[in-house]
Amino acid sequence: MKALAALLSWLAQLGATRLAFGAVAAAALAGLLLLRLERRGRAGLGPAATIVLLAIGLAFAPGARPGTQLLLIGLVIAALARDADELLHGECALKLLWVLGSALALSWAGQELLTLSTGTTYVIEQWSVLGLGLDPEFLWSTALPLSLLIGVVLLGVAPFHFWLADMFEGVRPWLAPLAVATLQTCGAAWLGARLHSVSEFAPGASLAWSLLRMAALIAFLAGAATLLAQRRPERRVGTLASLNGALVLALVASGRELDPRWILAWASHQALALTGASTLARLLPVSTPAGVGAPLMRRHSFAAVAGLAALFSLAGMPGTPGSRMWLETATALGRGGHLEILGGLGIAWLAALWRAIEQLREAYGTPGPAREPVRAVPLAARAAIAISGLGLIGLALAHWSP
Repeated sequence: MKALAALLSWLAQLGATRLAFGAVAAAALAGLLLLRLERRGRAGLGPAATIVLLAIGLAFAPGARPGTQLLLIGLVIAALARDADELLHGECALKLLWVLGSALALSWAGQELLTLSTGTTYVIEQWSVLGLGLDPEFLWSTALPLSLLIGVVLLGVAPFHFWLADMFEGVRPWLAPLAVATLQTCGAAWLGARLHSVSEFAPGASLAWSLLRMAALIAFLAGAATLLAQRRPERRVGTLASLNGALVLALVASGRELDPRWILAWASHQALALTGASTLARLLPVSTPAGVGAPLMRRHSFAAVAGLAALFSLAGMPGTPGSRMWLETATALGRGGHLEILGGLGIAWLAALWRAIEQLREAYGTPGPAREPVRAVPLAARAAIAISGLGLIGLALAHWSP
């Protein structure tokens, strides 16, 4: 008990920001370990530099300017398109280029319309100018929703959740978790910056929040339906990531201002949980009525528990770091009286927990006749899962510390 108290005290002194940076660094280390699983000729300085750059970008994306966020998006697409012999990588790059490019063009047009009508590029000043009532309502009421579109798409909420599932199924394990966490962080940062102090312009706040509430409800219900219909563990992880993006959307829709430090804390959890859960998913059998269990579960108990902890954290299992986000969003929606969205969140949460528990059953298999001996899971994969699990434990202890 004394050792636990000392650890909690040390985590409290460390500070939330430093702890988040440490979590991102741990996710990058796990990515470098997963890079060792690549065949000769594919793991070199280029992929390692990509991991480092994505980790740095993820750490600074919450407070970065839109130009820096665009560079990070370009880095992810370039990393996907780098290997010509990886057809799934190329397909994911084309899908991202298509959906993000279209959303970015529309959002850029909306921002330019707001700048043109207000005469300033500063968001706070734009609300003050629009509050004078000198500009036609149809102009800003069209431009404002357009300017938010890229943030919604980057979060990967339904109906744009297909690219998340594709990333985890088709992209290499060392790249997918950090790439997805970086893109989702850019989406949260975009919405936070675009809606900063929007409450000072009441009509704009009412329009933005009502649209985001509708989008959040659709994201929860469609995400839950998609999750229940999926069979591949990798795609389930992608849909869980989409539901976590929907939590950010619902929190913004409740009127919450997204502080960069809060976004960084959320991003650090996403990076660790996605790394552990996606690596675990690649080692599991495809959903079947009965199975013999995954080799990871049968030979490496610690790594198995760490991977399952990451999966359950994404699903919002009580006691995990991820459950705080689900609870925080539900509390904000309840206080605001948005019961229909709270109901959608509840349905999504139950679907996520049910799928996570079912994944647990499938991972360990069912009793049966004598089984053939299984080979050990590569040490690099086990180490990456263990790092993500230990990182999530550190985040949980920090949340419990006084």
